Amino acid sequence: MITTRKDTLLAFLRSFRPARVRVGGRERARAFMGAGIGILFTALASRWWGSVEGLPGPWMAAPLGASAVLVFALPASPLAQPWGVIGGNTISALVGSCCAMLIVDPAWAGAAAVAAAIAVMFSLRCLHPPGGASALLAALGASSWHFAVFPMLATSVLLVSAGVVYNGLTGRRYPHGQVQAPPAPANAAPSRFTGADLDAALAHYNQVLDVSRDDLEELLRFAEGAAYKRNFGDLRCADIMSTAPVSVQFGESLERAWSLLRQHRIKALPVVDRVGRIAGIVTVADFMRLANLDRREGLGARLRAVLRPEGRVHSDKPETVGQIMTREVRVASASRHLSELVPLFAEGGHHHIPIIDDDKRLVGIVTESDVVRALYRITRAAG
Repeated sequence: MITTRKDTLLAFLRSFRPARVRVGGRERARAFMGAGIGILFTALASRWWGSVEGLPGPWMAAPLGASAVLVFALPASPLAQPWGVIGGNTISALVGSCCAMLIVDPAWAGAAAVAAAIAVMFSLRCLHPPGGASALLAALGASSWHFAVFPMLATSVLLVSAGVVYNGLTGRRYPHGQVQAPPAPANAAPSRFTGADLDAALAHYNQVLDVSRDDLEELLRFAEGAAYKRNFGDLRCADIMSTAPVSVQFGESLERAWSLLRQHRIKALPVVDRVGRIAGIVTVADFMRLANLDRREGLGARLRAVLRPEGRVHSDKPETVGQIMTREVRVASASRHLSELVPLFAEGGHHHIPIIDDDKRLVGIVTESDVVRALYRITRAAG
């Protein structure tokens, strides 16, 4: 594909187009109302405080308006957290004051103040965009260190306090600290990526993101689940499972179970109790383990010895399915979406999953072959 200069220019110009904000009207109203309330509270409290204490200088500074946007419109952003607002504004103002005292030319002082403020905020983990404005304002105005204390420190604390109350009352977590995700349910499908994979991707990207690492992981996992559901639609286990699966009961003999595996050319038998509920699963691998598969010589003879009942009341040798079956069985309901099972086969190491009804009774089984056939039908229909 040949890319012309015109195409390159058009692509460059399109990159200036603002992205669509995917936020509903209710959230927008919550944000601008919160910012207005927060600034009003901060301004009134700061003006009263300044008059009572007889503090010099202004009682409000412009960078607080930018801080309000972050605190109330983006409360989940790492750049909007309390330490960022308070530390970023206050420390940057101090840096600007120092630059004003050390550098005579305001242009050089302002540039040095902004650059130094960013470096300091990175080091102290309080990166906050309005901090750059605080540094520049202090440098251009040749403000003393008092400016960093009042109004910057005082108003930042007041704004953060308003943010904690307002965001909490309107259903937004603030401060938005890192919260460990709850453990996945026992029957949840494993994700296609791990936390280590995400950390590696972030290290490769090597840029500041305006979203926390935990929130990003949650978004990616939700998008992954949505993609599975979109690709598989409403296809459920009941639509693809093999019905009337071959099964054995808990007390069935090993010889009978092995015979069923060979007769039906299958690799696993669900084990059920008297009412048809899943009690376990027995596989060809279980029999091979008993016959010591590591020793190839005489394997057939050892397997026949395993299957042959001793006919004694007490025996150390397993003779029933219940003695060798695996009790921990991954099962799925007949109404479960197929999209949730695909990762179990693709990455979870499963080859067959028993399907149960609402009463926990065995009604079918989904194998890798069933999933492959379903995928083939979906691909063929899409084509």
